Amino acid sequence: MSLFDKRKDGESADEGTILGAPPPAPRPRMPEAVSAAREIATIGKTITITGDLTGEENLVIDGKVDGTVVLRSNDLTVGQSGRVTANVRASVVRIEGEVTGDITGSEKVVITKTGRVLGNVVAPRVTLEDGAKFKGRIDMDPGPAQHAATPKTLKSVPTGQSTGVPDQPSEDTGTA
Repeated sequence: MSLFDKRKDGESADEGTILGAPPPAPRPRMPEAVSAAREIATIGKTITITGDLTGEENLVIDGKVDGTVVLRSNDLTVGQSGRVTANVRASVVRIEGEVTGDITGSEKVVITKTGRVLGNVVAPRVTLEDGAKFKGRIDMDPGPAQHAATPKTLKSVPTGQSTGVPDQPSEDTGTA
C-alpha cells in the first residue's frame, strides 16, 4: 500500500496528502477592512512634503510637512524627528516631535515628553506628558457645532442698578 492516496477516477492526490491524515485546517483570513486599518505609512526623516496630505491609513511623520494633514478616521504620529507646520485632523494624534498649527483629534491628542506644540488643540481627551512643551488653547468640549470662536462678554450693568455684589467700604476715611 502506498502512502499516497489514489482517487477513484485514477488521478493521484497531491503528493503531500498522507492516507488517514486529516486535511490541514484552513488558515483564517483577516477581513480586508481590518488589515487595511492597521497599515501604517511613513514619511521618512529625509522627506519634505509641501501641500495637503489626506489618507485612509495610519501615518507616521518623521520628516517635514508644510500644509494640512487630514486622516479623519485614522491615527497620526509625529515622530521625534518630525517637523509639521500644518493644521492636523485625525482620530488619534500623538506628537513626539514639533507641530506648529491647530490639532484636532476626534478621539484624543497626546503630546509626549519630547513633543512641542504651538497651536490650539481640540479633542475630547488630551494628554500632556511631563516635559511636553505646549503653547495654545485646549478645548476638550467642542460640542456639536464647536462653540463660537469669539468669547462671550459680560453684560454691563447700567448705572444705578445693583450688580449683586455687596458694596465695599470706601477707602476714603474723611469725615462727612
